[in-house]
Amino acid sequence: MRSMRAILILGMHRSGTSCLTGLLEQAGVFLGNVSRKNLYNLKGNHENPRIMNLHDELLKRKGGSWQEPPEVVVWPKDLKKIRDEIIRDYAGKTCWGFKDPRTLLVLEGWMEVILSLQLVGIYRHPLLVAESLLRRDKFSIEKGLSLWARYNEKLLTYYKKYHFPIISFDNEPFSEKFSQLCKLLGLLTGVKTDFFDPRLRRAHSSIDIALPEKISQLYLELENIAL
Repeated sequence: MRSMRAILILGMHRSGTSCLTGLLEQAGVFLGNVSRKNLYNLKGNHENPRIMNLHDELLKRKGGSWQEPPEVVVWPKDLKKIRDEIIRDYAGKTCWGFKDPRTLLVLEGWMEVILSLQLVGIYRHPLLVAESLLRRDKFSIEKGLSLWARYNEKLLTYYKKYHFPIISFDNEPFSEKFSQLCKLLGLLTGVKTDFFDPRLRRAHSSIDIALPEKISQLYLELENIAL
């Protein structure tokens, strides 16, 4: 199935994916019908509910969920049909895109049909993510860190395979990093992108523990490849 250029935002839950997606929309990426406001994202998570529901169903059929990621995800014919219908909804748009953290778990099914595709990744310090999941979902810090590792291992694996730009939600100045990202993606530059509000981002975790070596090494790898 042929389609216009699409940009898929890849990143773990609570890692700045909503902020990045809102900024990309201001830079010219068409998102369509997405959430503009919810309890845990004052400016909305900018997710297409049809895509989120599709991903949830994919994970459910393998006995998993976003918080219990299955090792392998297979796209059955009926869900491929829904996927293709969603893509047709974006027909005629010069540049469209979407984000859903679950995309990291089901990406191959999109890549097999979107021929003109660009990927962009974002990550955040593992303790900040774990602390956010504790506040929102009552997950233990250990579970939050484990999920951070599962998703960001996927992110790093895809980066090594496809070599796309990755940005840190923590690093400053974030606005300058975003401008650099837009240039790499061939998007509008110099336009007003005021979606990012540093007051809505926690810069430091209140949790003072040492990261497990595996997670610390993974975070260092991401730091070394980030813009």
